[in-house]
Amino acid sequence: MDWIKKIFKGSGQKNSEGYYHGDYAEDPQFYAPSGTGNMWQEHENEEIDRAIALSLLEESEKERNIINDESQLEEDEQLARAIQESLRFEPPPQYENANTFLPIPIHFPVGDRICAGCNTEIGHGRFLNCLNAFWHPECFHCHACNFPISDYEFSVSGNYRFHKSCYKERYHPKCDVCSHFIPTNPAGLIEYRAHPFWIQKYCPSHEHDGTPRCCSCERMEPQDTGYVALDDGRKLCLECLDSAVMDTKECQPLYLDIQEFYEGLNMKVEQQVPLLLVERQALNEARVGEKNGHYHMPETRGLCLSEEQTVSTILRRPSFGTGNRAMDMITEPYKLTRRCEVTAILILYGLPRLLTGSILAHEMMHAWMRLQGFQTLSQDVEEGICQVLAHMWIATQLDSSSSSDVAPTSSSGSSRIRKGKKPEFERKLGEFFKHQIESDTSPVYGDGFRAGNQAVYKYGLRRTLEHIRMTGRFPY
Repeated sequence: MDWIKKIFKGSGQKNSEGYYHGDYAEDPQFYAPSGTGNMWQEHENEEIDRAIALSLLEESEKERNIINDESQLEEDEQLARAIQESLRFEPPPQYENANTFLPIPIHFPVGDRICAGCNTEIGHGRFLNCLNAFWHPECFHCHACNFPISDYEFSVSGNYRFHKSCYKERYHPKCDVCSHFIPTNPAGLIEYRAHPFWIQKYCPSHEHDGTPRCCSCERMEPQDTGYVALDDGRKLCLECLDSAVMDTKECQPLYLDIQEFYEGLNMKVEQQVPLLLVERQALNEARVGEKNGHYHMPETRGLCLSEEQTVSTILRRPSFGTGNRAMDMITEPYKLTRRCEVTAILILYGLPRLLTGSILAHEMMHAWMRLQGFQTLSQDVEEGICQVLAHMWIATQLDSSSSSDVAPTSSSGSSRIRKGKKPEFERKLGEFFKHQIESDTSPVYGDGFRAGNQAVYKYGLRRTLEHIRMTGRFPY
């Protein structure tokens, strides 16, 4: 329009001033040729029409440029934002021993990236960049519950991703006593106790809060499972109760089995030695009345007596009533008379068959040596060789495919023996009793067993016993 304004201004001037157009030179002495008024009018109209057309074309070009500039500006702004986001991207921070990460969602306008979950192109839109890969948000899901992980933090185990709560449920240890997650200590570490054989995990606090243990397998009582309470204060788990020997009559078939075991070793006990099952109090009272002998602490579970005493023995097994408490047990006094060097063998009642048998095999070795006239031995030698015999008997029970089993007792308390494969837990229990003998840390029972077992392995049982008889020591 500036150009047409200049034209209009020029056309309004007087003819004397002149008008420059076309290719005329700029010499001041040269003037445009003159013409008639009509010719000048036509020429001026043509110039005006052409100026108007040029101005309209110029306006159209400007409008198109404005639209193109706005579109280009919008694309430039999107590209700038994407570049700015990419410049701000950092690797996801890690927490809790490299198991927790922060997934970072990113908006990016172009997408030739491949999702690590579904192996398809991500394209435009929202995606995650973590664990050295790209993901659709819905493809980044928990390995445990299979729901997408949208939390600010998540956990990783191997190549698997988890919600923090799912990871804790799967991998954070729970207490086998209270069923709660085992708490962390002041240093932030998970600290728990575990039985060395059963691997029962429990909170450290249960060692001091009065949680009872089974008197047989030593496992702690879970809060959702009631143990059986015996009359003498001991607790017995339900698995150990299944094969527990409860009274003197019930123990007699096991006594015969131990006698046959000794006969198989050419070590028959000729004298009839009474076997009595007793409560803890009766056992402790009999131990006080005995002049000789060493007793395994913290609790004695068997005795080989040499003195005349009156002992209270269990005549009829107890029944179990409300709260799993033993009741209606019948005891009677039994007077021991001295007919030989051994007056009786006492065993604590209420223990599983394999444990009762190993204790009986131990006490039978005491009886056999006394009846064979062995001199008074040091405690580690005598208790050590007795533990060797107990260990041997358990091994024969576990190794034999047709060992004697005690079936569940009838309501009258009578027991019966059957042949067959041992139940899985009873076999595991036998392995535990073997483990107890082998891992005993006491100088008398533990070190004595290991020295005696090594001697028997090297020289055999018969030569080892002859060496003990002559020297009072194990052969080396």
